[in-house]
Amino acid sequence: MLEALFRCNLTCAGCGKINYPEEILNRRLSVEECLSAVEECAAPVVSITGGEPLIHDDMPEIVEALIKRKKFVYFCTNGLLLKTRIKDYRPSPYLTLSVHLDGNRERHDALAQKGVWDQAVEGIKLSRKQGFRVTVSCTLYEGVTAKEAAEHFDFVTALGVEGITVSPGYGYAHALEQELFLTVPRSRELFREIFKLGKGHRWKFNQSALFLDFLAGNRDYQCTPWGNPTRNVLGWQKPCYLLRDDGYAPSFKALLEETDWNRYGRGRHSQCAHCMLHSGFEATAVNDAVSHPLRGLRASLLGPRTDGPMVSR
Repeated sequence: MLEALFRCNLTCAGCGKINYPEEILNRRLSVEECLSAVEECAAPVVSITGGEPLIHDDMPEIVEALIKRKKFVYFCTNGLLLKTRIKDYRPSPYLTLSVHLDGNRERHDALAQKGVWDQAVEGIKLSRKQGFRVTVSCTLYEGVTAKEAAEHFDFVTALGVEGITVSPGYGYAHALEQELFLTVPRSRELFREIFKLGKGHRWKFNQSALFLDFLAGNRDYQCTPWGNPTRNVLGWQKPCYLLRDDGYAPSFKALLEETDWNRYGRGRHSQCAHCMLHSGFEATAVNDAVSHPLRGLRASLLGPRTDGPMVSR
């Protein structure tokens, strides 16, 4: 994950990135710093996040340089600036625009501000029309119902997006509204009901089948935080982009060697207790599928189990 800036054009209730001091919000990673970080960790896939990346003046140059290096780029944006900034980018099989859309109009606008949902949807339609690969990133928070989420997935599927990245909201310690975040039991119940309603629908999730089965409470994993390392304006974040108070490493090598990884995960760190976010658990699910291909194949063919007992932890 490459967070080239923390500055954003929104103040969303569930975000833990926007309340840094002005001095930090004004920082930007340079083109050279971004490319060096990607080469340093040898990542084949780069998720460009923020803040809002479209604010960064050098972002078109950064994206173009990564594409030339044949890196798969997921460009995360709230979509508000797509109408004016999309002219600075070119469609490529290596570039996917990942537009945040956390539910229907009422739900999404309540988390951000009125009118944001309509602008994001307009940006998705424009991007698709101009030939860009587009996915939707959807974070689910407390209060959403399974029926509401299912209807949202139907809507974005009809927009023609390539996939949906879905995850329960993580309890950022610095987020504006702490009551938004789901507990593990609540997440499992919600996702199991969503997947039950989704049988026969044509949703395409941009995630592994075993991770979806994990969301539905059918298996338990410990996260793999180094599977998705984060470089931002403060350094390499320990242990992942979710825990901003645990310090930064000066290099990728130092991040791997000097981070006490055994401190993190459920039962080890208080802020990990209710995390089920894809950034840490997807890597574990993929490793499980590689180690147990028949397990992965079965999950892919049958989808998440929506009845019977859940895992206990």
